[in-house]
Amino acid sequence: MNLRLVFISVLTVRYAQAFTALQSKKKTTSDTSTTKLNENILEGRKIAGGIQPVNDFILVKTVAEKESTDGGILLTGSSKIEKTRGTVVSVGPGTNHEETGRVMEIPLEPGNGVVYGEYDGIEIDFNGAPHMLIRNNNILVKYMGDKMTLDSVNVIGNRVLVKINDDDEESVGGVILATPSSKETRPSTGTVVKIGEGKMTGDGTILPMLVSIGDKVKFMDYAGNEIEIEEEEFSVVLMSEILAKF
Repeated sequence: MNLRLVFISVLTVRYAQAFTALQSKKKTTSDTSTTKLNENILEGRKIAGGIQPVNDFILVKTVAEKESTDGGILLTGSSKIEKTRGTVVSVGPGTNHEETGRVMEIPLEPGNGVVYGEYDGIEIDFNGAPHMLIRNNNILVKYMGDKMTLDSVNVIGNRVLVKINDDDEESVGGVILATPSSKETRPSTGTVVKIGEGKMTGDGTILPMLVSIGDKVKFMDYAGNEIEIEEEEFSVVLMSEILAKF
């Protein structure tokens, strides 16, 4: 009887040891898998975790340039998806106001589509795909969804989206003004279609925008950044670059 109890005790101990070893192996395998899942590659080097921008920087995955339609027709010029368009991956915390220290938060979130200046930002290779690190004030417009439409697009901060007038080179009587100077000057009048929330001051107050949707405006020559939305020409202009409304 005693031998039987001893035998059962030995089996129980060995079973417990085997179970503990198996659980430990599973945990090690799980930890290894988790580590591999959290690994990313930045500029050819493995890093743990993702990239978190600091200050007012934003990490954007750029949209691949589309060279042809689904039917194989080659696209050229403005028909291509521009390299200056992308999707927000992560956003920095914002910068501190120089006088008050208040954090100036960035009005963007992961998943937002954005358009930025052609020469803005720093390009990096992250997980084998081109990304850009861009400052918040270089973002021209943001939008939701895969396609940028007038309904989905918005400007941020103290920017204004203006629909460019097509008749800048005609007088009131319809006479074409085909002077050399007019040919060299970019359009500088149009209709306001979207406005940003306004510029934030050091105490968090949002300064009101001085124009409204529907206003016709005159802005500085060569000011603004021209963008195309649904095959129409627009300009993203700073509120400070608008001279008058009418």
